[in-house]
Amino acid sequence: MLNYFKKIAFPIFSIFLIFRSYLIIDQLISSPSDLNILQSILCAFQLVIYITGIFALPGFAYPTSRLLSKKYYSLKNIPSLENTYKKFGVAYFRKFLLLVFWGRKKNRQKYFNGTRSGVQNLIYQSKQSEFGHLLAFITIAILTLWMLILGYWQLSICLIFINLLGNLYPVVLQRHHRMRIQRINIEQSN
Repeated sequence: MLNYFKKIAFPIFSIFLIFRSYLIIDQLISSPSDLNILQSILCAFQLVIYITGIFALPGFAYPTSRLLSKKYYSLKNIPSLENTYKKFGVAYFRKFLLLVFWGRKKNRQKYFNGTRSGVQNLIYQSKQSEFGHLLAFITIAILTLWMLILGYWQLSICLIFINLLGNLYPVVLQRHHRMRIQRINIEQSN
């Protein structure tokens, strides 16, 4: 019953977030004004949350990660991934997430329960999460360019910063998780 509810409610809420995002963007376009720094931060935060939700929510009810090919999810340049993970300080982001949300055992067990089948679920969940964050990241990057063209400099800078933290870091983190799992699987098969 809960699963059936998710399959209906999450896409509907995603459509609602599309509508809310449209209203904000339409307001910025139809009546341009100078946003102060606080307004820019709040507007950027809202847009990133809404747009990320548009792509993430359906992933809680449907296997949205299948919309990208298996080739996308295969990890080819592992040294580059490790370098990106280290250079951008994604490990600190991971620790922050553990402290704030994922540190609770109940929350972690939704993704990995400690069993072999749990590893497959973790891989699936990492792909689902990566898909939602990747599409949101791309959409917000395009929106940022549009806002730059319209002259919303402060808003664009805020969008870039929040989008990097809210969407690019999770993409790198999910790929890093799968890299670590891949290493464990290779070590176990040897």
